[in-house]
Amino acid sequence: MTKVLITGGAGYVGSVLTPDLLAAGYEVTVYDVMFFGHEHLAKHPRLKVIAGDIRDTAKLSRAFQGQDIVLHLACISNDPSFELDEGLSKSINYDCFEPMVVAAKQAGVRRFVYASSSSVYGVSDQPNVTEEHPLVPLTLYNKYKGLCEPLLFKHAAPGFTCVTLRPATICGYGPRQRLDLSVNILTNLAVNKGKITVFGGAQMRPNLHIADMSRAYRVVMEAPAEKIAGETFNIGYENLTIARIAEIVREIVAAEFPDRAKIAIETTPSDDKRSYHINSDKVRRVLGFAPERTVDDAVRDLCRAFKSGLLPRSLDDDRYFNVRTMKVLKAA
Repeated sequence: MTKVLITGGAGYVGSVLTPDLLAAGYEVTVYDVMFFGHEHLAKHPRLKVIAGDIRDTAKLSRAFQGQDIVLHLACISNDPSFELDEGLSKSINYDCFEPMVVAAKQAGVRRFVYASSSSVYGVSDQPNVTEEHPLVPLTLYNKYKGLCEPLLFKHAAPGFTCVTLRPATICGYGPRQRLDLSVNILTNLAVNKGKITVFGGAQMRPNLHIADMSRAYRVVMEAPAEKIAGETFNIGYENLTIARIAEIVREIVAAEFPDRAKIAIETTPSDDKRSYHINSDKVRRVLGFAPERTVDDAVRDLCRAFKSGLLPRSLDDDRYFNVRTMKVLKAA
């Protein structure tokens, strides 16, 4: 299977995944509403870019024709994005999902990979949250992420392999950078303010380097159908408290930037109760996938990007922050 369509392929993870798949020999179609542009996707003879809304099922259905694999990444991403109009978020993250799956199946797509989220677990004091753990949604974002999963599997059939991934919080540098995710937020603050603000701090969060996320998609794309059909996989690596992430960031940034030798960490109360420790043994056992990069690596990658001038105006430019960008665009 060589032809793959990525919804949301111009986004943060897509900006790393798309060139990775092209380098591996795939024909790639990026289908994206382009809230954040697509200039960061270098032109390539095997890359087709379609500006389109996933709620436009007719247009999406035409794009699915001739595709072997669909990677569904597009969504109103992460919990704070639901500060936006609730109807907008529901329409993109839930209402259009099943029509999209049906359209892919009818178009002859052979494999559908859904990017859910490990945040569907909400809060848990279990030492290792496996894929069988109950879903405890605390926000509309993780509620709708979880509700889409059974809708996908409802349409699974021979010749239409369906699989769900529940990624940890992604970190590290990407050509379409996000600076509204925990590791990235704290690194930006440390480098550019010399002070890190931690909200709460005791919350446990799973983390995954963006390069490992890209590699995980390729592993699932290339796995035998019988190993992944109807399966759900946690994709994470280091489970760390927000406070520990802040300490790691302070240590690395101080080493990388001599003028940031004394970075203060300020802790304030938070009503963010999300906390869980995911177990990703299943994907290692079934598919042989194991992450290779750490949170430390992600922080160093970001430090290099700051030094190279790749992230100008990182504190005030809306393009690095999903909610801020969509408010400016008045997305509807």
